Amino acid sequence: MVRRSKSALVPYGIFVTKNCFLFLMAPIWLLGQTQQSISEVWQSDQGDGTYVNPILHADYSDPDVVRVGEDYYMTASSFNCIPGLPILHSKDLVNWQLVNHALPKQVPLDVFDMPQHANGVWAPCIRFHEGMYYIFYPDPDFGIYMIKTNDPNTNWSEPQLIKSGKGLIDPAPLWDEDGKAYLAYAFAGSRAGIKSMLMVCAMSPDATRTVENDVLVFDGHEKQPTIEGPKFYKRNGYYYLFAPAGGVSTGWQLVLRSKNVLGPYEEKIVMEQGATPINGPHQGAWVDTITGEDWFIHFQDKGAYGRVVHLQPMKWKNDWPIIGKDQGNGIGVPVLGYKKPNVGKMYPKVTPPDSDGFDTTSLELQWQWHANPKLYWGFPTSNGYFRLFCQAIPEGVTNLWDVPNLLLQKWPSETFTATTKVAFRAHEDGEKAGFLIMGRSYAYLEVKQEKDELYVSQVICDNADLKGIETVGKSYKVKSNELYLRIVVNKGGKCLFSFSEDGKTFKNVGEGFVAREGKWIGAKIGYFAQRKGITNNAGYLDIDWIRFTP
Repeated sequence: MVRRSKSALVPYGIFVTKNCFLFLMAPIWLLGQTQQSISEVWQSDQGDGTYVNPILHADYSDPDVVRVGEDYYMTASSFNCIPGLPILHSKDLVNWQLVNHALPKQVPLDVFDMPQHANGVWAPCIRFHEGMYYIFYPDPDFGIYMIKTNDPNTNWSEPQLIKSGKGLIDPAPLWDEDGKAYLAYAFAGSRAGIKSMLMVCAMSPDATRTVENDVLVFDGHEKQPTIEGPKFYKRNGYYYLFAPAGGVSTGWQLVLRSKNVLGPYEEKIVMEQGATPINGPHQGAWVDTITGEDWFIHFQDKGAYGRVVHLQPMKWKNDWPIIGKDQGNGIGVPVLGYKKPNVGKMYPKVTPPDSDGFDTTSLELQWQWHANPKLYWGFPTSNGYFRLFCQAIPEGVTNLWDVPNLLLQKWPSETFTATTKVAFRAHEDGEKAGFLIMGRSYAYLEVKQEKDELYVSQVICDNADLKGIETVGKSYKVKSNELYLRIVVNKGGKCLFSFSEDGKTFKNVGEGFVAREGKWIGAKIGYFAQRKGITNNAGYLDIDWIRFTP
């Protein structure tokens, strides 16, 4: 990664001074990392030995975590967004840095070259075994894949399909003391035609294949509907399946245990919403600390904000876990805040990145596309911009829902102001660019050239996923192609749009817009550039910076 002139921090790379070349070599693993950052809009760490939930107020859904020594690594669902399978690193379970993506492109390539909303990477599982890191992830239309690496900060192996079949989801491996290996998984009713059941099959110890001896180990139809997302552990001679039930936004955390890997399994609810505002508290990871504490990381579905990540204290009683604050009945409820985990040391604050100066030779890690990217969609420039080219609207597409070249990132907080400086250089009338809030319904600030003049307006599309039609509001002629665009997000996902030509005085544009989630993902913010028809020399949007402030 090479830092350029807009950044005050230039720690690695090759630099040219007036009289000489200066070579500074970075460790290879740093080339896959963003610089450490601290968000201005959300910090869980309170700086006094406590934290507040969520630890990540961003859409890292279906989180799973593994501890290796003093290091924690998290991954999460990414669905159709690419690069996929984010890798986050922490030393204390509260402060997380986004360090990599394990999936630079999604396979099969021809399928994911176009947006596949709600498809792709569902709930993954990350594990460490005999010196290797593994991620098992399901694609509900193809089956269960495995990837691995000896360093999660660098490249992961190509996806290997180890169990094919529609509707096979939520894989979780377990390597037993006797050398045998197993894989637990669930069913997606939308593809398999069956659901609310957990399965276990044998797996080769190298995790390259499964054995077709699948056994139903738990049927949740009677008391635990929509049971899914199992995580497989072993403790004190018991095999445990931690599994959510009851549905994404309304469910609870169930734990199953047995002395036999294939059951039968006892069941116990170990966490529920209770009287707290944390709905559907479930699906996540049990981890411990080097000091012997136990913790549980899970998500909460917050609609347009996506599935945000919470951290709960956990303790054991009679070989059953209790997650959160014990209500006195052995069932925990989520805590809104707590003392930080004791990991033996104190570590500085860090958060996933949100603001970006676009002054590196590659996109920072918070950015994702809606499909496998193409080089000509956009790339960094040598003078510190990201250049996004106007791409032809795909044939038969009625709105942005099925447009692949959307450059977007997760919302970082419940409320924030996002301001960006851009320059739009159209080559022909009709070319346009947008600063976008994307979801099932969406809205954006449009900069468009008409009759060799530039105009700014607000565009809204309701029910984009149902082929809704865009409506364009009042247009404002602007003198310069350099503009400052702003979106203010208030509680409830209420968005206000404005622009400025000098960066000081902003003019409100259009009406308020209430954001909606996408399919299994939260609303996102970012950019696109578009035109009708193919050309040999498209216009482009130069993105100078984006800043997230309270």
